[in-house]
Amino acid sequence: MAEAPGGTATAARRVVVVGIGMGPQHVTVEAAAAIGSVDVVLAFVKSADDPLLAVRREVCDLHGVELVVLDDPPRARHDDVDYDAAVDAWHAARAEAWEAALATHPGDVGLLVWGDPSLYDSTLRLLDRLQERLPLAVEVVPGISSLQLLAARHRLVLHDVGAPLHVTTARRFAEALAQGQRNVVVVLNRRLDALADPALADWSIWWGANLGAPGEQLVAGRVGEVLADIEAARERARAHDGWVLDLHLLRAPAGDAP
Repeated sequence: MAEAPGGTATAARRVVVVGIGMGPQHVTVEAAAAIGSVDVVLAFVKSADDPLLAVRREVCDLHGVELVVLDDPPRARHDDVDYDAAVDAWHAARAEAWEAALATHPGDVGLLVWGDPSLYDSTLRLLDRLQERLPLAVEVVPGISSLQLLAARHRLVLHDVGAPLHVTTARRFAEALAQGQRNVVVVLNRRLDALADPALADWSIWWGANLGAPGEQLVAGRVGEVLADIEAARERARAHDGWVLDLHLLRAPAGDAP
């Protein structure tokens, strides 16, 4: 309980963060119960024709919960913009939008997260920010992550026996290689330029785009041999779904040393 102006105790709002994988087919029994337990689900959309809005609406309809759509504040993405500052400003604007929505929608609130809330998602960080201003009781339900889907689709274990797995973003991939990482999952790719590096030609790659969506694409092989196939598959995913989100596992040849 928190103190409201005048000394009146304010009850914490229950907020349930639910990982939904890529949609209804990935909603676990626990996730389904969590979604059905809230009064309203809040969801940001980037535009009126956001192709992923229909998936979230289907999940909510299946569990009889109202979906409230919020305009996603714009984020500066120019190459000359300070990345950390741009993300911080975007997070602040999103937290303010949630605060306003909570004020007008009483009851328990659900937030649906693509994949799993623990991996490259800002929801929990935004709630930490919001908790500085509002009393919240936050619950988290895990979901099926893109890493799990990538491994399942390619029928592989993400690491060799007893070996480490390094997970990073495309922005920091060069840094991972410089550190000597030789078994790397790369997410959040805007482009695939880094794969054109001749030093990676003999590395093995297991790549996937829009995993779990209708336009899902998969490619595997030696980087130097399948890079063109990956580029083509990436465009097929975009053409089919209206968006593209891909990731890949890269593994150095046996005996390769940094």
